[in-house]
Amino acid sequence: MKFKLHSDFKATNDQEQAIEKLAKGVMDDKKYQVLLGVTGSGKTFTMANVIQKLQRPTLIISHNKTLAGQLYQELRDFFPENAVSYFVSYYDYYQPEAYIPSTDTYIEKDSDINELIDKLRLAATTNLLTRTDTIVVASVSCIYNIGSPREYGHFVFEFAEGMKIQREQIFDRLIDLQYERSEFGFHRGTFRVRGDTTDIYPAYQDEAIRIELQEDKIKNVRIINPVNGEDIVKDEIIKNYVLYPAKHFITDPSKNRDTFEQIRKDMEERVKFFKDHGKLLEANRIGQKVNYDLEMIREFGYVKGIENYSRYFDGRKPGEAPYSLLDYFNEPYKNDWLLIVDESHMSFPQVRGMYNGDKSRKETLIDYGFRLPAAIDNRPLKFDEFMRRIPNFVATSATPAEWELNMAKENGQVVEQLLRPTGIPDPEVEIRPTTHQVADVIEEIKKQVAKKQRTLVTTLTKRTAEDLSAYLSEQGLKVHYLHSDVKTLDRGDILDDLRRGNYDVLVGINLLREGLDLPEVSLVAILDADKEGFLRSDVTLVQTMGRAARHVEGRVIMYGDHITGSMRNALSEVERRRAYQLAYNKEHNITPRSIQKPIRERLIEEEEETKVEKLFGQKESTFMKLPHIDIDGLTPMDKKRLIKNLRKEMMLAAQDLNFELAAEIRDKIKEI
Repeated sequence: MKFKLHSDFKATNDQEQAIEKLAKGVMDDKKYQVLLGVTGSGKTFTMANVIQKLQRPTLIISHNKTLAGQLYQELRDFFPENAVSYFVSYYDYYQPEAYIPSTDTYIEKDSDINELIDKLRLAATTNLLTRTDTIVVASVSCIYNIGSPREYGHFVFEFAEGMKIQREQIFDRLIDLQYERSEFGFHRGTFRVRGDTTDIYPAYQDEAIRIELQEDKIKNVRIINPVNGEDIVKDEIIKNYVLYPAKHFITDPSKNRDTFEQIRKDMEERVKFFKDHGKLLEANRIGQKVNYDLEMIREFGYVKGIENYSRYFDGRKPGEAPYSLLDYFNEPYKNDWLLIVDESHMSFPQVRGMYNGDKSRKETLIDYGFRLPAAIDNRPLKFDEFMRRIPNFVATSATPAEWELNMAKENGQVVEQLLRPTGIPDPEVEIRPTTHQVADVIEEIKKQVAKKQRTLVTTLTKRTAEDLSAYLSEQGLKVHYLHSDVKTLDRGDILDDLRRGNYDVLVGINLLREGLDLPEVSLVAILDADKEGFLRSDVTLVQTMGRAARHVEGRVIMYGDHITGSMRNALSEVERRRAYQLAYNKEHNITPRSIQKPIRERLIEEEEETKVEKLFGQKESTFMKLPHIDIDGLTPMDKKRLIKNLRKEMMLAAQDLNFELAAEIRDKIKEI
């Protein structure tokens, strides 16, 4: 199937020239290209048009999970008929395995994997091996080891109407593919049996498969609703079906004997090493760990943390690069695919830094007997390995870094997209002294509230962001802070609540810099703008000011007692872009208008326990009476969850004719 773009918008002249140049650049084998597009210029729409024009499978990498989810949803809207997938690492959401020697703390890899994350990851790789019209939006974690695409594609179960097969053979094949038998709790990655009927819930899709047998022969194959068991399309029978594994790491039982021997040999060498150095605890620990893991793999074909043995099962040499998502592109498509790096000035540095960070964590686990030395090869790609595996790239950013600009100038081109379809120019910037900056920003926020518009405030530290949020709240403002300590899965809710007006202002540090699509924000206040450094560099300042470029009344206030070099460069660039847009608007008689964008449903639901879940998650029935709830001890996010759950309880109480309890819950909701 070909890529088919659906949109109510038509490309502007500025976008059209960018689309033509970039597509021609790829076809002319210009290896590296940069799209310098200002905030709000429709870079995503431009890239969607490039994808349609080139008709190549595409990988889009983003440095930020929130942005990756946003891009995925936008591209899914643009290409509803095509396979648009979302690929993030578990490490993007959950704590990886680690050991902290100073406190003797072992942190086990989080086993409570979000089912939707799993489904989306497996759907991405399955689509790549089965369809040519595939777009994958991924975080930079896509350079982590995920197992061989050849092994993943090899271990499939193909069945068809009329095929001779026994029930037990079906079960054996499903177990080999890491599907679990479950008569209760039918969910992705499981199968259930009812007589001669076997229902399978593929780990990578929303529909289930039903196989009906008759005298050791497949009578028919149907696609069913996994909830009610009814046919998705009535009377539709599938002639044949290919089922892919439920996990990326699959072991071949026929090769296990030799592999196990090598693992045991390395384990024995490690035990001897620890004993020779008087480290009996570590020797005992690694021996028990490896023997347990091998027994689990032998019995079930899988164990938590099996990826740490991937070098053995893949047949890789020590130090050899692991398989990653890039190999799932290269395996079927060779060099005939496209890489887009979003917010490249942030994404490329993250790709560079991931190997060293992972290596440090793994070395500690190895040194203290939690893992074999081979675990070091369960890793992300090094930057040079990454570059050797990509056929090209189109880097998009409002402020591309020198590295990608130089790469594009040497072997490609830089394409500018400086006009916004909305006609909104870069915001006006005002510089005010830092004296009484907090009092001044409060007055400005109140003016925004009166106009039903939102504000972003950036500070320099987490502590300052939290303290300022608390102070603004005391002044009667609806406020929340956003920094790296805020759970990833909460950030989307906070941003959506800002857009809805549940918050008047959001206080942040670096997370408010780039890519966030917040059209309701018309004021950006930058505190201590004259404190030269990474958080107040010219790139950071331009990106931060760009958050106000989606509102027709957008403006920026910088608080500083003198103009630094970074401030001067940022102001010059913003003024250049502003003048360019205003001149274009005047020439073409364009009246600027604010961006209107819907608030989409969350992509990933949180599974981490909170104070609210402690109230609701463990009970088997509805409340008999309302428990005591300490409202003062709840965060704004906790209050939101509490209200949501209380509303459910209120409806259940009413259904049970317990109107007194329903009224009590209603009053509690009003109190909150």
